Amino acid sequence: MVQEDLFKKIIAHAKEYGFVFPSSEIYDGLSAVYDYGQNGAELKNNIRNYWWDAMVNLNENVVGIDSAIFMHPEIWKASGHVDAFNDPLIDNKDSKKRYRADQLIEDYLEKLQGKINKETEKAANKFGESFDREKFLGTNPRVLANREKIDKIHSRFVKALEKDDLEELRQIIIDCEIADPESGSRNWTEVRQFNLMFDTRLGSVNESASKIYLRPETAQGIFVNFLNVQKSGRMKIPFGIAQTGKAFRNEIVARQFIMRMREFEQMEMQFFVRPGEELAWFEFWKDKRMKWHLSLGLGEEKYRFHDHDKLAHYANAATDIEFEFPIGFKEVEGIHSRTDFDLSQHQKFSGKKMQYFDNDLNESYVPYVIETSIGLDRMFLTVLAGSYEDEKLDKEGADDERVVMRIPAFLAPVKVAVLPLVKKDGLPDVARKIMDELKLDFNCQYEEKDSIGRRYRRQDAIGTPYCITIDHQTSKDDTVTIRYRDTMAQERIPVTQVRDIVQEKVSPKKQLSMLG
Repeated sequence: MVQEDLFKKIIAHAKEYGFVFPSSEIYDGLSAVYDYGQNGAELKNNIRNYWWDAMVNLNENVVGIDSAIFMHPEIWKASGHVDAFNDPLIDNKDSKKRYRADQLIEDYLEKLQGKINKETEKAANKFGESFDREKFLGTNPRVLANREKIDKIHSRFVKALEKDDLEELRQIIIDCEIADPESGSRNWTEVRQFNLMFDTRLGSVNESASKIYLRPETAQGIFVNFLNVQKSGRMKIPFGIAQTGKAFRNEIVARQFIMRMREFEQMEMQFFVRPGEELAWFEFWKDKRMKWHLSLGLGEEKYRFHDHDKLAHYANAATDIEFEFPIGFKEVEGIHSRTDFDLSQHQKFSGKKMQYFDNDLNESYVPYVIETSIGLDRMFLTVLAGSYEDEKLDKEGADDERVVMRIPAFLAPVKVAVLPLVKKDGLPDVARKIMDELKLDFNCQYEEKDSIGRRYRRQDAIGTPYCITIDHQTSKDDTVTIRYRDTMAQERIPVTQVRDIVQEKVSPKKQLSMLG
């Protein structure tokens, strides 16, 4: 299947099975805004809770807060968002579409790398075990030509970003003959900067209301509460403050489903350390966060680190954890060494000291910060993309297929489905009794409509890991059938053991114990 077609299938599946809906759809929708359906809300909650458990509950020196969306407007001046929170945008004169100039160039470089990968895999299949990958990459003319092209363009790209040279960004697009992805036109405007913050008014009377901003990130709520948390919790450096919450960015180039939205949710942690120790802690959190992603079991080969070509003005080290979606590798989490920029800026703009007295060193200093920032919506899409499968089956000699969401059991929106085999002979009554007992511990579904096979397929499609089927044998020996989503295997178990068996299989304790 073509990868872009797969991505479209995932988007359609998300709507059909209650994961994600276009917002305000009956009014023709609102661009780049989405609602989470009944299964999406559960999955989103489960991802958020798993992050919180791994970040806050497993780390004795990390605590959580919940700061307000509305914040004093001076905060965003101190943080640099008022003056420097911009995207370089370029318009196509023919299609009237607008794009981020840096993303057009990054996508072009990714395509060149894709040509190298395709050439290499073609040779590997041709020569089999005798294939020398390193030698091929170092000698093949087409590979070397594409590698040279990548290096030259990348060098120009990095210099342009570092200098905020918008004219050079456009020139790279022209020189590389990068076309509008939709229309194929190469008729481009100049590149312009566009500030991404939403502003609004706070106050009861419009004339006297003050201008404030919807927060574009949750991190600043942590920084301005640094001393409150440190003193009230008697926290000793190194320590971290975590929070989850909504953020808002006026994305002009909003695309790729929930990959880039105007209203989204972040899960962030700021870890405060001694100056001079920040790079060691940066490596520590890189490793720890990658282990969290790998614990989901979506495939180690699907992840990679991508170091930033251009560091933000506040950072001395930065990398992204990227996941391979059907549309290519995309960022799901950023790890940044933010130095002492944020606390120093707030100290300067507020006139309040943001220093920590270190008893061990007998001195005061402004702590340095390591940030881990993950988009909950992108993490949600990661789970969808990593779990979706069109599976072909060989059933009794006849071709068959199913769509199955292999969502990790501890994240699955519905943990267990309770299914009476037929709607008679007292089976629904027995099933209801089992359902009433299980729903105290798990999010369950009860279904009795359609054949058992159709019901299994529906549960596969939303990712339910276990189905409990009540049949006529249940009334004879108090046993039921448990059916496993991933293998479709079925097993006979006593009714009295259903809760404990499901609990063991859907608990995240095993994954969390590997992270502790």
